[in-house]
Amino acid sequence: MSSILVFPGQGSQSVGMARELYETNPAARAVFDEVDDALNQKLSDIIFNGPMEDLTLTRNVQPAIMAVSIAMMRAGNVELTQYVAGHSLGEYTALCAAGALSLRDTAKLLRLRGDAMQRAAPVGAGLTAVVLGLEIDAVREICDAAGCDVANDNSPGQVVISGPRDAVERAMQAAKDAGAKRALPLALSVPVHCRMQSPAADEMRAALENTEIRRPNAKLISNKTAAPMEDPAEIKDALVYQMTHGVRWRESVMAMQGLGITETVEVGPGAVLTGLTGRICPDMTSKKLEI
Repeated sequence: MSSILVFPGQGSQSVGMARELYETNPAARAVFDEVDDALNQKLSDIIFNGPMEDLTLTRNVQPAIMAVSIAMMRAGNVELTQYVAGHSLGEYTALCAAGALSLRDTAKLLRLRGDAMQRAAPVGAGLTAVVLGLEIDAVREICDAAGCDVANDNSPGQVVISGPRDAVERAMQAAKDAGAKRALPLALSVPVHCRMQSPAADEMRAALENTEIRRPNAKLISNKTAAPMEDPAEIKDALVYQMTHGVRWRESVMAMQGLGITETVEVGPGAVLTGLTGRICPDMTSKKLEI
């Protein structure tokens, strides 16, 4: 059986995640301590004790999910696979796991990413929503007509859309009119993976120009291309690109299967990607890493 490590994105968080791991495993504790030091903030206290409204702030939740994922991997002494992948911010985690980014740099980049995303869109100006029961081509046509963007092509019949609030609301109604089972807003503080994030993309481009990215020890299945990537310059470009373009997760999992991968192992909080794998490629095995 050929496996791939996959790392989750925003939405998988919960207060208290990995607290027991921190208290019992020195390798996990070292990860949280290093992230706290890199950010000059006791982020671990927010992760373990909340409150939830602080944890879900974009600037906190992105490095938090990364820290939990890397802590789980190191605590479990998990062997690196030939390929890795991550959903949205999980792409940064995957690069850290593969040795392309240092843990400190990953934490700093994700803090900047969260802050830049919030600055790019004034509170209330944007909206992110999920459309259930329509395929990607139909949703893309609706978004084009409404003036918003496809943010995540997650699985057959599950597409996330994002952009200006009025445009997303128009698209939600159009999706329902077209036969969507549901179209509802997501509890995100910023619109993600859409053209509204162009200022944030510029900030990330500048930050990445000054950050060392090494050739990873495992090939990255990129959110941009849904194909393997390992050149550091291409990786930097892809990380900027994903700020304003959708995550091609459905295609990425299909590409994994095409590469002969038969099992995804989700490393991090929650089990969102495990569920998506089963809907995209039912004959692939999908499981959570248990420590």
